[in-house]
Amino acid sequence: MTAELTIHQYSAGELPDGSTIDRWVFGAAGGVTAEVLSLGARLQSLHAPDRDGRRANVLLGGSSVAELLDGAAYFGATVGRYGNRIAGGLLPLDGTVHRLAAQQNGHTLHGGPDGFATRLWTGEAVTEDGRVGVRLTLHSPDGDQGFPGALDVTVSYLLDQHGELTISYGATTDAPTVVNLTNHAYFNLGGEGSGLILDHLLRVEADAYLPVDPTLIPLGAPEPVRGTVFDLTTVAGLGGRLSAADPQLWLAGDGFDHNWVLRPGEGLRQAATLHHPASGRRLDCLTTEPGLQVYTGNHFDGSLIGPGGSRYRAYAGIALETQHFPDSPHFPDYPSTVLRPGERYESTTVYRISVE
Repeated sequence: MTAELTIHQYSAGELPDGSTIDRWVFGAAGGVTAEVLSLGARLQSLHAPDRDGRRANVLLGGSSVAELLDGAAYFGATVGRYGNRIAGGLLPLDGTVHRLAAQQNGHTLHGGPDGFATRLWTGEAVTEDGRVGVRLTLHSPDGDQGFPGALDVTVSYLLDQHGELTISYGATTDAPTVVNLTNHAYFNLGGEGSGLILDHLLRVEADAYLPVDPTLIPLGAPEPVRGTVFDLTTVAGLGGRLSAADPQLWLAGDGFDHNWVLRPGEGLRQAATLHHPASGRRLDCLTTEPGLQVYTGNHFDGSLIGPGGSRYRAYAGIALETQHFPDSPHFPDYPSTVLRPGERYESTTVYRISVE
């Protein structure tokens, strides 16, 4: 008999201003369960059984509200208004250059220093079509972090009996702007704090990727992955790839922090498969997006402590961020991220957990 899907809401603490952070826990007992916080519309944990039925949280996370506002701000969060980087913090749009709030190397990363990951979203429990979860909303005013146009954003997390978590994004604007939303969960299929992801196997459905400069801004046109360490068209062990002598890996801190150009197609399609042979856990990532940023946690330095008490060091987890391309406002040949009044931004990503 299949366990019933349930959802429960709790308090997860307070922000410095006294605002309450809501927490929803949902899924099927003994199967896959998810935890979402209103702070950053954040996927805080994802518990899943291994091939022997032993459950573990397969996401890295912050151990306190203070960490979620600082070093772990992106962990599992909905990042925006523009996920990834915009070079120089400058947004050219319809003949006007908008100066954005910037951080790393003078670039705007994940929507700026006070992006969506640090905001308190409004959420409500949802049960529909054999799935259960939460729908969260946020209003981003005109000029927020320098971005033009007032933006109304919705993100929903819905989980079914089979361990399939669907993340759906929507947004509308009252003036031309750019939108590129993604989730920034870090996965370790061996379990949070269990070790490094070097023993994981990865496949990405992409024949090209975007090489980057020393500040991780794309150089320009996509390049073929064939014959490079970025060729993940067949399953490859991460340990072997990340130890390769490749200048692009060195630029990213001895690992991946690059956008793969997914094979074109309509609707929801396979983007990547991550497998942990020791536990049997497998993660399939499907998306409607044209790109996938793979980041292998190269810059974790042990300063962050996870909920299980482990210090996160390089390669403690891997992010599979479905997205439009980094810095696309400066590259007209990239898929456009412009949203105009009367249009609706929509994006869907599925993380499906199973065992083999």
